[in-house]
Amino acid sequence: MPNEHDSLDTVFHALADPTRRAVLQRLTRGPASVSELADPFEMALPSFLQHLRVLEDSGLVRSRKQGRVRTCEMAPEPLGEAERWIADQRALWEDRLDRLAAYLDTLQSRPQPEDGDA
Repeated sequence: MPNEHDSLDTVFHALADPTRRAVLQRLTRGPASVSELADPFEMALPSFLQHLRVLEDSGLVRSRKQGRVRTCEMAPEPLGEAERWIADQRALWEDRLDRLAAYLDTLQSRPQPEDGDA
């Protein structure tokens, strides 16, 4: 189980930053060079490369170098792990809330004591 949690931690860490989410959004349209990915962002290339490193470390992005051009592509598999974890959490909390609602309904349907009864 620790490896699963470590994997989720790196995926959620990668998704926590708006720059990295924007890069992933761009890569949904297909592979792109590092310079193409960096172009919309007003930051130095070394700073942008740190974002790419986080995405690669999380497994969300793969890159390959051909000549002088490094091309990146999205690897969506880790998103499936995160999606399953979120779905499990949602199911857990929906079940808890349904049980709470049912309990509250039973309380409301009980006869209420009259003012003189105590």
